[in-house]
Amino acid sequence: MIRQIFIVAALNFRSLPQRFWTSMVIVVGLGATIGVLLSMMSMTTGISRAYLNAGDPGRAIVVSLGAETEGNSSISRATAPLIIDAPGIAKDTDGKPLADRALNMGVPVLRANGTKAYTTMRGFGPKGAALRPEFHLLQGRMFQAGKREMIVGVGTQSVFQHMKIGDSIIMPDGPWPIVGVYSTGDILDGQIIGDTETVLNALHKQAYNSILVRLTQPDSLATFKRAMTTNPAISVTVTRHSDWYKKIADQSTTGLIIIAYVVGAVMAIGALFGCLNTMYAAVSARGREIATLRALGFSAFPVAVSVILEAVVLAVSGALIGAAIAWFLYDGKRDAFGNTVFVLTVSPGLVALGVAWAVVVALLGGLAPSIHAARRPVVEALRAT
Repeated sequence: MIRQIFIVAALNFRSLPQRFWTSMVIVVGLGATIGVLLSMMSMTTGISRAYLNAGDPGRAIVVSLGAETEGNSSISRATAPLIIDAPGIAKDTDGKPLADRALNMGVPVLRANGTKAYTTMRGFGPKGAALRPEFHLLQGRMFQAGKREMIVGVGTQSVFQHMKIGDSIIMPDGPWPIVGVYSTGDILDGQIIGDTETVLNALHKQAYNSILVRLTQPDSLATFKRAMTTNPAISVTVTRHSDWYKKIADQSTTGLIIIAYVVGAVMAIGALFGCLNTMYAAVSARGREIATLRALGFSAFPVAVSVILEAVVLAVSGALIGAAIAWFLYDGKRDAFGNTVFVLTVSPGLVALGVAWAVVVALLGGLAPSIHAARRPVVEALRAT
């Protein structure tokens, strides 16, 4: 049986040049379908990675009770010391808690194409950089506490205009010069950072958005959370930093994933009909050849399998071409969605997903023609012109 499948399939592929243009319907259809799907999914993958890379299980983030994002949170100046002095927080070499009062707000910027947009301005306190070992200053210098200065991430520089050292960020109280460029390899690469207290005074705000702490140990979260929930003077939510960003990533990408799959499914349906027409045409063109093989003793099953194999090979070829185009055009390039700057990513997992879609379409599209080829009476096929 395997030998018969191999022989019939070989005959199929040998005759492909004679059916080149009809076969290209499957290749082009699946190439376009998978190319579009992976291009859209590269955005969701890039956003997810940017958020997930920022989360650290050894850190915890504190926001006001019920806040779903940092921007919606408000922690008063009076409450902040109670949080920072709680048990479960690691200490630095000076014996001070490794905790940082933070701000998170949107600031207007211009994209590289000149359109208006917003990105995130984050406030760092004295422990902001120490809490993040992934933080590296690449150019210039760190902003000085008490001064109206900013530093920008490498992602911010590549997506928005006027983000070089010496340029200025326009704040409500005037321009703040950019004095440095940093990298963290995560969502912060697309943000702007300044001194928390200086920004608070400039905006006439009296509350922080969040507090980030380093736990003494990853399993110290329970101790820290217990101290927060049992103190009636504090009304906050404590979340492990990695869990917090996973939640944000899921919220940010769910809608995009649904859209990508809907668009991909619609295009896949079109490719499915193209596959059906192409394989029916192939079976019809090879009717006498198939009938001759059947007359020589080849069973119906190898004939059916050979038709499906041809559809799968053509579909996978198209999928790989589409994936290669999506990788060439998008992988590694930075983009922005809302306030989020991220790196578009066409990962091996996405390519495998695209190939799997192509195989499913090929199986569905080749099944009916393969059954038709296997069941067609030998005499009828031999008489066909």
